[in-house]
Amino acid sequence: MDLILWRHAEAQDHPDPVLGRQGDAQDLARRLTPRGEKHAARMATWLDRQLPSGARVFASPAQRSEQTALALGRKFKMRDELAPGGDPLALLELVQWPEGKGPVLVVGHQPTLGQVVARLLGLSEEECAVKKGAVWWLHHRERDGKQQTVLLTVQTPELL
Repeated sequence: MDLILWRHAEAQDHPDPVLGRQGDAQDLARRLTPRGEKHAARMATWLDRQLPSGARVFASPAQRSEQTALALGRKFKMRDELAPGGDPLALLELVQWPEGKGPVLVVGHQPTLGQVVARLLGLSEEECAVKKGAVWWLHHRERDGKQQTVLLTVQTPELL
């Protein structure tokens, strides 16, 4: 199984940086900046060439994640499990890691995506930094009777 984690592209700042909280209504309504829109389009072009046609795509219900997923031009499902501040185990359950069939693309947020990366790669840190607009492509396999997670690539919009 392949799990592709795509952090939403650059978004507007929270309108209330003092009292606003991750996942509140104002946070969920934040839109991509013009730079974020360009980065999402650039990454979507690369992803569209790499992803098989049958890949499942899930996105957070946050506006910025929806916009990022829309840039890909494929059908996707918005899932509450992927909202800001989501549980990394809920994400893994949603995508049926590692038993799921076929590749799954998830458009979401930090720190959840970084927590998933750290868990799957066995990193000592609790989370891994995932840059805005970046894609981390992970592959699950069995080799010599052992379950392994392989990092296939990390891409950022600036490098495409």
